[in-house]
Amino acid sequence: MSVWEFATGTAEQTQQLAGKLAALLRAGDLIILSGELGAGKTTFTQGLGRSLGVREGIISPTFVLVRIHPNMPDGLNPGGPDLVHVDAYRLGTPGEIDDIDLENTMDSSVTVVEWGVDRVEHLAASRLEIELVRAVGGARPAPSAPTASGIASTLDGTDFSASFDADEDDDEPRTLRLVAVGPRWEGTDFSVLGQLVNTTE
Repeated sequence: MSVWEFATGTAEQTQQLAGKLAALLRAGDLIILSGELGAGKTTFTQGLGRSLGVREGIISPTFVLVRIHPNMPDGLNPGGPDLVHVDAYRLGTPGEIDDIDLENTMDSSVTVVEWGVDRVEHLAASRLEIELVRAVGGARPAPSAPTASGIASTLDGTDFSASFDADEDDDEPRTLRLVAVGPRWEGTDFSVLGQLVNTTE
């Protein structure tokens, strides 16, 4: 296991870092993203997807749980892996993860799971765990499932529907903590990704 920390100052820099990571990825890789609401998980995934050359339109899969973005023949990485983007926030156990059948796409895709800590580690022997930390704290309210009208709300009833896609746009400093687990990543030099803050082998 190795631990790396990087600093980004804007959403664009976060996407650039993710784009550099994409060059190290191949089909079968699992990435687990964590961080409070608004930390930049979807922004990171957008940068990753762009460099992987998958279909555009990456947004948070909060209410559909899984979005599959196929590799585009005329994209930046023709013949590369698809991107499977998962939001595990409302999936409480590894068994519920198994119910959405990610095993069927793992071999042909890079799989990115938001809120996946303690839920998806059993899917692969190796993984990248990436935590995004905003420089300015202050957790936002946690979302609940959609209401009957399809509008999301917080647990206290506040309308939360505008926050999921907009919460990723803040241009503020972030620290990205990358933990590389398993034999797939042994000896990998992640310093190529960006402004290195700290590393622990």
